[in-house]
Order: sequence, then structure tokens, then C-alpha cells
Amino acid sequence: MDEGRQPLSRKLPIPSSKISPYRLIIILRLVILGLFFHYRILHPVNNAYALWLTSVICEIWFGVSWILDQFPKWYPITRETYLDRLSLRYEKEGKPSQLAKVDIFVSTVDPMKEPPLITANTVLSILAVDYPVDKVACYVSDDGAAMLTFEALSETSEFARKWVPFCKKFNIEPRAPEWYFSQKIDYLRNKVHPAFVRERRAIKREYEEFKIRINALVATAQKVPEEGWTMQDGTPWPGNNVRDHPGMIQVFLGQSGVRDVEGNELPSLVYVSREKRPGFEHHKKAGAMNALVRVSAVLSNAPYLLNVDCDHYINNSKALREAMCFMMDPQSGKKICYVQFPQRFDGIDRHDRYSNRNVVFFDINMKGLDGIQGPIYVGTGCVFRRQALYGYDAPVKKKSPGKTCNCWPKWCCLCCGSRKNKKAKQPKKDKKKKSKNKEASKQIHALENIEEGVEETNAEKPSDMSRMKLEKKFGQSPVFVDSSLLEDGGVTGDLKRASLLKEAIQVISCGYEDKTEWGKEVGWIYGSVTEDILTGFKMHCHGWRSVYCIPKRACFKGSAPINLSDRLHQVLRWALGSVEIFLSRHCPIWYGYGGGLKLLERFSYINSVVYPWTSIPLIVYCTLPAFCLLTGKFIVPEISNYASLVFIGLFISIAATGILEMQWGGVGIDDWWRNEQFWVIGGASSHFFALFQGLLKVLAGVSTNFTVTSKGADDGEFSELYLFKWTSLLIPPTTLFIINVVGVVVGISDAINNGYDSWGPLFGRLFFALWVIIHLYPFLKGLLGKQDRMPTIILVWSILLASILTLMWVRINPFVSKDGPVLEICGLNCD
Repeated sequence: MDEGRQPLSRKLPIPSSKISPYRLIIILRLVILGLFFHYRILHPVNNAYALWLTSVICEIWFGVSWILDQFPKWYPITRETYLDRLSLRYEKEGKPSQLAKVDIFVSTVDPMKEPPLITANTVLSILAVDYPVDKVACYVSDDGAAMLTFEALSETSEFARKWVPFCKKFNIEPRAPEWYFSQKIDYLRNKVHPAFVRERRAIKREYEEFKIRINALVATAQKVPEEGWTMQDGTPWPGNNVRDHPGMIQVFLGQSGVRDVEGNELPSLVYVSREKRPGFEHHKKAGAMNALVRVSAVLSNAPYLLNVDCDHYINNSKALREAMCFMMDPQSGKKICYVQFPQRFDGIDRHDRYSNRNVVFFDINMKGLDGIQGPIYVGTGCVFRRQALYGYDAPVKKKSPGKTCNCWPKWCCLCCGSRKNKKAKQPKKDKKKKSKNKEASKQIHALENIEEGVEETNAEKPSDMSRMKLEKKFGQSPVFVDSSLLEDGGVTGDLKRASLLKEAIQVISCGYEDKTEWGKEVGWIYGSVTEDILTGFKMHCHGWRSVYCIPKRACFKGSAPINLSDRLHQVLRWALGSVEIFLSRHCPIWYGYGGGLKLLERFSYINSVVYPWTSIPLIVYCTLPAFCLLTGKFIVPEISNYASLVFIGLFISIAATGILEMQWGGVGIDDWWRNEQFWVIGGASSHFFALFQGLLKVLAGVSTNFTVTSKGADDGEFSELYLFKWTSLLIPPTTLFIINVVGVVVGISDAINNGYDSWGPLFGRLFFALWVIIHLYPFLKGLLGKQDRMPTIILVWSILLASILTLMWVRINPFVSKDGPVLEICGLNCD
């Protein structure tokens, strides 16, 4: 077969030697779990009934959570792409490139918290991507309307004229200058071309001057003038009032005749700041992303979109080509709504104390989801199809002509009863509905023909009706409505640039989304701070599937909060979004039945919104060891040989499942163990507070914020790792750690005081408590902060041993008998 006609990618299933034992262990663990619960329920502890009942309820919840998390990993896969075949198919020699256009979105809010130099590096990596320049457009959303961001972007566009040709001439990686120049590589050691050495030194000097200019802008922006900022022409900056300003659009590169220093074209670079007015709901990041969707549809209308955060640069210049191997595949590409890449991070310490890399999720869970229906969220570093974002159904045959049921399941909702019953009872209504569906499809088809210039008789009236429906869905912008019908993208050629910019200003106005389906069925879905999960869920409910791609070179890299407090607040935001989805009508437990969502994919979505509720049984279960040690009671009765085998089998199956997951996922034991530890730390702090905050917000309408106060100073390369920022999130894990340490001390003291017979029952309680302490150990290290004077482990053991010895001295005094002085019989009769 011709190389250019072969598939652009292929699935690589996990070898059967690895996956078959894994599936067998899952089944065995499920059987052992059933035997475990059978024993636990039928053998209560009468003298500690409350402790026993509490522990059984928690264990049942953990078992259900494990099922929801485990079974979506039943069919994990990896994928392989063929970039050479993509070039052979769509980049033939002597002809214009046929690769699809891509609009890239970069979102930022506050330049003081998101440094402009970091955003500039992200933009530069986008402009220098290995893709045809006329096929790339970069849109930067400044939701804080900061003049600093605007000026920094202007400087970035000037430096890009020198940086982009340098990157493409010498094919360097990565193409973000800050991280490229920070690589510890001796270019003079190997025999490199002298021209490269000269140009590299020159461009490095240019970059250092560029950094000085950016830092000067930041220093100037530290003190805002009383009258506000003024632009170069003397007019006030429109965004001086962050909460009340008009929409702003500025095209820096592309369509304006600006070329690089070698005379070549550059990709488009557009600054966007949507309108903000008091009294309007702006929906935070989701609203900003929807504004970018509309602006890009008016100005460039690429069929594919890439979403990156301002601190996530393109680490692999062929990232867009990797995504196009799936999106533009003639066989399976039409069914794919987005291609998600794993998130990789820079600047994390070697031990990854707080599991910032999150490799268990990205390298195990996501591979499992890819084998079912695809990744479950549209996160940063995701290339997605514009038509899928508009709420269109996937191009697959469905059993029923109706749309996705947006209500309760058919068996529990009267308004969505069985279609069979409806056909039997109301055949006339169904015929009317079918005729209406046919008529609607004819109207849309007629409108498409009109857009393409095809003449049809009596098509004028249906076209008007369809346009009214489209305007009700997408808003009152004829240019945007026309663009929404173009599956392959493109803009109207007869409109001038000034007219397009005027239309683009209209679509980012505050009232544009009123009485439309934006945020409900179109674009990023509102109602949760984790709009990526909700948006991906809606797409999958419409029958789309997604793809997970892990190239050898990471496509995107970013920065992660590495100190304890910032990490906990990041997890808090994710968990809060899950709670909001759980309490909304979009909860995957009852939403989307009748659509294209597969059962195991629904399990994964349910798990993604239910996991914060696990914080309650987790906190309760982590306090049980302390109660057992302090009261001398236990949650398990004296076990028999059968019970011992069940408990041992359960522990072995848990360990075997983890080992086999690490084997086929390529995850090290350190990363797996850090993930387990932070599951307890995050569950006892961030997840619990998110649950409390979500209930207050959704049920009572009360919005609470947890503030962080910095109390640290610079301390070297990983200075942020040792920063201590007090936050209320630290209270629950600290309490759990202290009460378990106290319980261990009291338990050991009692055993020493009561003799050898008490040591046997103590071991089970000690194991239970030490399990909690070991999982909270990274939290303790983060709580203690700096380590330049005394290692944390020494301090911990010093306190523990001192407490034990003190209690032993009090309870067991070797110099005084508890029963008083010992009187020996001397043999004399004193009477």
C-alpha cells in the first residue's frame, strides 16, 4: 500500500503478558472484597459496636470508590503516530500545504500573579511551532484588561521577528527561550557549525535585553498612577477599571504586513480583552474561553483549537502535527472531538513531595480511559474540534433519531419514558416528530446549500427559519452564524478586515450571550470552576470520542505549585468544581442517558465528581486508630484462621494491583507511593473543605474563600518548596497526625505497663495508626518548612521517643513499687 494512504496512527494495546494478570487480579480482588465484607458484617464487635459500625460503613464506601476508579482501566492502550505519513498525505512537494488551520488560545488574568515573561515565553513557543505559518493564529485572552499584559505582548511580537527564524533555521527544542537557554548543554564541546554558535550568542543577548524590557514594564506597573494608565497617544487606557471597560482587540502579527527579520511571514498574534460591565455574569475562565471561540471564529475560524495556560509552553514543536495525525485521519478522525496530551512540569524537586507530577493519573488512569472512549476532560494542552464545541452530535449512526436526553434516566423520569411505550401508545405523535425532524434536516441542508452558492427552489423560507434557530443558539452575529456552518473552517472572503474587527468586538460584548445556548449547550459549559470536565462530559454525551496521545518528547510543559499550601489550594479548586457538578443537573449519575456515553466512561465521570465525598469516611477512618489505642478497643474481633486468610488475601491483592499498574503504566514506585500519600493528605484537607464550600455555595448561596498568607523567604533553587503559608486547609491533617501520634504513645505505654499479654492485641492497633502516620509524613515535612538546620525525621523521632520515655517513667517508676515497700518474712515471731 502507498505510504501516503496508510493510517496516520495506530493503537498499541498493552501486551497480554502484562494486562491479563492485571485483569485476573482485579477479578480476584473483587471476590476477596466480597468475602471480606461478608465476614465484617456478620462478625460485629459487641464491646465496641459504634467503632465497628463506623468502620464497616467507611470500608463499604472505599470499596465502591475502588470499583468506580478501577474498572475504567480495564482496557488500557497506548498510541503511535506517523508524522511522515501526515506530510506525505497533506504536504506534497510543489503544492500548498493542506494541513488544517489551528487557532491557539492562551488565557491570563493577573500579570502580577502570572508573570508577563512566562506568558511571553508561551506565546513565543507557539509562534515558532513547526507548522505552516498561515495555518496558525494565536489569541491571548487578557481577562484582567491589564496594560502591562498589552505592552508585554507588544514587546513579544517584536522579539518574535528574531526568535522565530532562529528556531526554524536550526530546529531547536524547546522553542520557549527561557527554558531553551536554561539547558545545561555545552555547545562548544561537539563540532557544531560556527554560524550556529554566533547566532545563538547573538539571539541570547537579544533575549537578555528583551527580559530587561519586560522586567522594566513590570517594575513600572507596581505603582498605578492616580489618574490611571495612559497610552502612547495620550488617551486613557480603556481597561483602567477592571470591572467596567469595553472590549479590546489588537492584531500584533498577521494580516498587517509585519514579517520577521528574514522577510518571512509570521503567524497571527491577537490580543483580546472581553467587555466587562457591572451587573453582568462573566463566568470567569469559561466565559473568557467562549469569548475567544467567537473572536477566532470571526477572524480566522480554524476548524481545530488548542487550549494552553499562560504558563504551559509548547515543549515539542511538532505538537500540532501529533494532534493532526488523529484529527485529520480519513478513517477515524471525524469521530474525535479532542486530543489530550499529558501535562508535564518543570521546577519540581526530585522527590516530588506533594505528587505534583501526578503521573499515576496521566500515565495509568488516562491510558485506561483512552481504551474506552477517551480522556474525560478538556484541559491545558488539548487540541479539539470546533464543531464538537458548538454542541453538534458526532457523525455516527444512532439507534434513535432524538437528541441526548438531558434529564433523569428513562426508568425514573416520566418525561423520558421508554420509546417503545411511546410508540405503542402515541403513534401519531411519533409520526409528527419524525416529520418535524425530517423537515428540520431539510431546512439545515437547504441553508448549507445556500451558503455554498447552490440554487434551490423554495429554499428562502426554510433558510430564514433555520437562521432564526441558529441565531437563538449562537447569538445575533451573522458572521459568526455563517462560520458555525463551515465544518472545515474558513472566513467569508468578501468582508474587509475593519468589518471583521467590528464584528469581533460585538461577539465579546457583555450581553451577547443573553438568551443563547452559550455555556449551556455551546462552548465551555458554565456552572463549575472545573469547566474542562463538564465540557468534555457534554461532548462525550453527544457521541464523540477523545484520544490520549503521549509522544516520546513531551508536547507541553508548565509550572506547578510546589509548596504545600499552594498545592492544597490547587486541589481544593479541582475538588470544588467536582462538588458543583455533582450538585448540578449535569451530574453524570443522572444526566446524559440516551446519548453516546459508554458505561465505563460514565463510571469514570461519576468517579470524577464523587471523589470529594470520600473525604468524610477517610477522615473518620483515620481517627479510628487513635480511638482504638486510647480506649483499648478494636474494630475487628479476635480473628480466626479463615478471617486471617481473607485479610492477608485482601492486602496481597491490593499490593498486586498496584504493582501490575506500575508495570504496564511505566510508573515508578516512588511516584505511585507519593500519589497514595497525597490522596490521604488531599482527602483529609482540600476535598473536605471543597465539600463544605460547595454545599454552602450551591445550597445556601454563600461563597467562602480560604486566604493564604506568605511567611517564607528565598531559599535557593526550590525556594517555594520551603515556603510556609498558613491556611485553614492545614488544620484537619495536623489534627489527624497529632491524635495518632498521641494514640501510639499511649498504646505503647499501656502495653509496657500491663505486661506481655497486652502486646499481642496492640500490634493490630499500632499497624492501623502507623498507616495513617506514614501517609501524612510528607504533610508534616511541608508543615515544618525549612530543613537547613535539622532534618525533619530526626525532629519527629526525637519528639516521639521523648514522649514515650516520659510516659514510661511516669507509669513505670523503677525505684518505687506500686504496692508499697516489700516486707520479707524474717522468721521471728514478734507477737
